[in-house]
Amino acid sequence: MRLKLTAAVASVILTATLPSFAAEQTTPAAPKHAPKKTAHVAPTQSAVQPDQPPSAVGFWAQVGDDGQVGGWFFFEKHDGLYDGRLVKMFKRPGDQHHYSDVCEKCEGDEKNAPMLGLTIVKGMKREGNKYQDGTILDPRDGTVYHAQMEVSPDGQKLAVRGYLGIPLLGQTQVWQRLPDDSMAPADIPPPSHGPDVSEQ
Repeated sequence: MRLKLTAAVASVILTATLPSFAAEQTTPAAPKHAPKKTAHVAPTQSAVQPDQPPSAVGFWAQVGDDGQVGGWFFFEKHDGLYDGRLVKMFKRPGDQHHYSDVCEKCEGDEKNAPMLGLTIVKGMKREGNKYQDGTILDPRDGTVYHAQMEVSPDGQKLAVRGYLGIPLLGQTQVWQRLPDDSMAPADIPPPSHGPDVSEQ
């Protein structure tokens, strides 16, 4: 089965045969007024350093095969692993489809979690500029796929690959890095959880 990463609706980050990433609101443009530097991302983490490859930490614009941006993702490092959550969604002009605001098909503590803040990419282990042994979630049906990533040498592109079984059965989508100050710290959605977890 061949997988292909494409831009999709807000409630669909991956499809059963085709991993794809979210869409809602409006087509994005480059930030005109840069807010203050976010406390979540240190410039030394996402910038290219002389003695080490660039990190995946920071903001990324998910770009579909058609060149359209479907959403923004924010990657952080936790306990030695890298996770990426959806922090902004875009809707294509003229698209009249209904978009779910919560992950109805997710399981566990992500059941009915808000889409904004939903951790889509999890548990990525870093080896230089490559990341592997992680997973990527399809919130439409709760399916979890294997995932790999690779940051370009200049730190400006992130190749994201979702696949079933073995990497050969997947396809890569290339995301674009956004400035570290793309969102003010107060505007970055925190990791989302379902209401049952939030009420505890």
